[in-house]
Amino acid sequence: QVQLVESGGGLVQAGGSLRLSCAASGSIFSFKLKAVYWYRQPPGKLREWIAVIGSTDSTNYEDSVKGRFVISRDNAQNTVYLQMNSLKPEDTGVYYCKQGPNWGPGTQVTVSS
Repeated sequence: QVQLVESGGGLVQAGGSLRLSCAASGSIFSFKLKAVYWYRQPPGKLREWIAVIGSTDSTNYEDSVKGRFVISRDNAQNTVYLQMNSLKPEDTGVYYCKQGPNWGPGTQVTVSS
């Protein structure tokens, strides 16, 4: 089983950037072979999918982040990244990574206007 831990969240002004990391431990071999997803949960709202990267580095994004966020993976570091640019107040929320049934605990992102 893979354990996931997110990091890199924080407080940033609108228009700024953050890079989130999702570090894996445990079954690293399986981590490299499966897709990894980023989700976020805005305050008072449901958790929503925002990006995915496949085992062959194919990517897909939810429309509201397309062109601003970039997902990437470094299998040597057992880490998936989410580069977030041109941040907006509506990007505020707790950001989670997920692989299969496994979720990380999340990292808070707050974008001030």
